[in-house]
Amino acid sequence: MGLHPSALPDFPWDSLVTYRETAAQHPNGVVDLSVGTPVDPTPAVVQDALRAAADSPGYPTTHGTPQLREAVVSWFARRRGVDGLDPAAVLPTVGSKELVAFAPALLGLGEGDVVVHPAVAYPTYDVGARLAGATPLPSDDPHHWAAARNVKLVWVNSPSNPTGAVATREELAEVVATARKIGAIVFSDECYAELVWDGTGSAPSILDPQVCGGSTEGVVAVYSLSKQSNLAGYRAAFAAGDASVISRLLEVRKHAGLIVPGPVQAAMAAALHDDAHVAAQRERYAARRAALVRGLTSAGFGIDHSHAGLYLWATRGQNCWETVAWLAQLGIVATPGTFYGEAGQRHVRIALTATDERVAAAENRLTNAR
Repeated sequence: MGLHPSALPDFPWDSLVTYRETAAQHPNGVVDLSVGTPVDPTPAVVQDALRAAADSPGYPTTHGTPQLREAVVSWFARRRGVDGLDPAAVLPTVGSKELVAFAPALLGLGEGDVVVHPAVAYPTYDVGARLAGATPLPSDDPHHWAAARNVKLVWVNSPSNPTGAVATREELAEVVATARKIGAIVFSDECYAELVWDGTGSAPSILDPQVCGGSTEGVVAVYSLSKQSNLAGYRAAFAAGDASVISRLLEVRKHAGLIVPGPVQAAMAAALHDDAHVAAQRERYAARRAALVRGLTSAGFGIDHSHAGLYLWATRGQNCWETVAWLAQLGIVATPGTFYGEAGQRHVRIALTATDERVAAAENRLTNAR
């Protein structure tokens, strides 16, 4: 039995209204670093593909065009070290958040079933379990969650939102092996994989043969083009992995009409075949990240993890809401760590998704803060 929407928690970002109002009073304007929404232009190669496919009078296929699914397969081989992926085991989704929110329900989970998610995590993993009537279990320890009863789905998020931590192949392999022992499915949210800051390239995928043993049994990778390609407005994402799991998702989605628009599918294929725009966007974020690191450290912040992704996981060693209030006085809006679980109560999340001018303003204010 699913959860009635009235029983859902309040949307966390609504509680930032008063802090945004305070920040907006700054004489040089607000710097909103609380939401990871891209601000740079959608690449021309993607816009051109969208325009070329604009004449789209018929219904698109729920499973995705062959061209799109082949583009995903090629991208996994070229960028993620995953060869031989079956195009039939690829499924486009209307952004990745809807899949995170509805995967438990689409897979038929419900009362008595347990959905594991990271202890510090984007809140939609928890909400998705509750929407299906299942029980969320925050845990990073496979020994812990393997001992729980009726674990049916395990979420992995690497690189992490909000912490920017990157799981190693060995850590991911332990999750996969443990889940297989207890008959659970692993879904890996990997949407920040191309934004790694230590020079090692992309983060390991759950589909990496060193992680899954060369078999996609019981494992699904979820990826979004919102971050790497500035396609948040297109709602462009996909899932790939275990063909039987993808088939279950596909059948329900066909009945529900959950279909990525045809022109967006064409744009996705173009984006996946072009690495140049991703490299250019990575350089933009790297420069903004360096500026914010300088500002935060000069203001006495410590930065934990933050090896990848679009955020800095920062702390002043105090309750996160005190830090949010302090930053608001500087005209800067940040996200309190408790949005991501109680383990985040002494951290704030600082997004890199602001213009160069606004990031420079934030660096200047932090550097000169008293």
